[in-house]
Amino acid sequence: MSTSKTIKSALISVFHKDGLAPIVQKLNELNVTIYSTGGTEKFIKELGIDVVPVEDVTSYPSILGGRVKTLHPKVFGGILNRQDHPGDVAEMEEYNIPQLDLVIVDLYPFEKTVASGAAEQDIVEKIDIGGISLIRASAKNFKDTFTVSSMEQYDEFLEILSENNGETSLEQRKKFAAKSFNVSSHYDTAIFNYFNEDEVVYKASETTSKVLRYGENPHQKGYFFGDLEAMFDKLHGKELSYNNLLDVDAAVNLMNEFIGEDPTFAVLKHNNACGFAQRDTIKQAYLDALAGDPVSAFGGVLISNKEINAETAAEIHKLFCEVVIAPSYSDDALSTLKGKKNRVILVQKSTELPVQNVRTALNGLLVQDKDSKTDTLEDLTYVTDRQPSESEIKDLLFASKICKHTKSNTIVFTKNNQLLASGTGQTSRVDALNQAIEKANNFGFDLNGAVMASDAFFPFPDCVEIADKAGIKSVIQPGGSIKDQLSIDYCNANNLSMVMTGTRHFKH
Repeated sequence: MSTSKTIKSALISVFHKDGLAPIVQKLNELNVTIYSTGGTEKFIKELGIDVVPVEDVTSYPSILGGRVKTLHPKVFGGILNRQDHPGDVAEMEEYNIPQLDLVIVDLYPFEKTVASGAAEQDIVEKIDIGGISLIRASAKNFKDTFTVSSMEQYDEFLEILSENNGETSLEQRKKFAAKSFNVSSHYDTAIFNYFNEDEVVYKASETTSKVLRYGENPHQKGYFFGDLEAMFDKLHGKELSYNNLLDVDAAVNLMNEFIGEDPTFAVLKHNNACGFAQRDTIKQAYLDALAGDPVSAFGGVLISNKEINAETAAEIHKLFCEVVIAPSYSDDALSTLKGKKNRVILVQKSTELPVQNVRTALNGLLVQDKDSKTDTLEDLTYVTDRQPSESEIKDLLFASKICKHTKSNTIVFTKNNQLLASGTGQTSRVDALNQAIEKANNFGFDLNGAVMASDAFFPFPDCVEIADKAGIKSVIQPGGSIKDQLSIDYCNANNLSMVMTGTRHFKH
């Protein structure tokens, strides 16, 4: 038996009418009988094309304010019947059920209604019942029925319709059935997540995807699921890679701590800030951020919390960097930065980010709330005889923000709103501290008067002792060790100040 099917009848019930007219006109040209209801029926009539009201088939009107229109055995029998099944064929004749070869549906916009901040009753009314049922039924019967389940598929379907004069292959029908179940499962996931308040269940669905050049390494395949265009306007450069995206994510999350503050610039490499500074001008912020580690900055990701002007762009242009991110650019700055053809230039938009972190682990997923806690002045507990000065407190909180976004174990040194050095991702806190001291010395920074931040408590006083001998005079840490008093005692004996926040900021 041939697997090709010629469309002779169609049921159309859509929310969005944009792009539908050419399909309806083509179906009419092919002498396809069109069934419809409600607003879609009116739309087709206004095109001057004959349409059979669903009510004429079911002998039942649209009821309950339009909530029930297509939910009827004569509709679903026309969709679900198996054309090669003698029993189905006999029942179709017995009950005078019309064959439906094509179903075109575009669902009520549930997600957009939620995003609009609409009232709950308006959101509930945008839960499509008939449409989702039509999609599932026709997709299930893909051997005989073609399903178009979203306005996003209109163009592709019209091309199939036009090229083959209404004839479809089994391969095409099965492909669109898969699209249909993608649409329906995504829709149900969005509804569940809206309603769910109590069940600890992880359900996620991303319908927007991008194939990357490769993953972390060229032998690994890589994909991004999400909507980059909602986050950035890409003005120039090559496609973002898997590693670029990880660094961009780290950069955005770090800089979100400094939105609305004085001009701030960060340079990131391998998800960690290797340079960071806050100054009166964005140019000086960039120069002082770069000074933190000009070696690691090579090939890094740069991000600013202010518009990048011509002067700053001229300095950036001297550096080989992969990505530059800012809320805006002057025309001259953009012209300069475009001087490197592969340099990615992004304008960051104001976008709400996920409130959970998700990563694979073993044969499942780890899901956690994002670390949304930022240490503030009100969080500080002063635990030493010497209290930090006003300028030291400012540097301590500045260091804490950077420390929160640096791989554990980490130690961060700052002074005068500048990152002097950090030890990142070490297996011991002492190693992280020694790494930070070595980096600071290598790049000529004087640690006398600098402050130190630690992402977790000190189990022994060795870290404060090493830091003291390097010139550090004030420390911020979460506290919580049963031996906290040992570190406090060392600080008191050596005139260091220490504050505790009560919040650990591990980042594994």
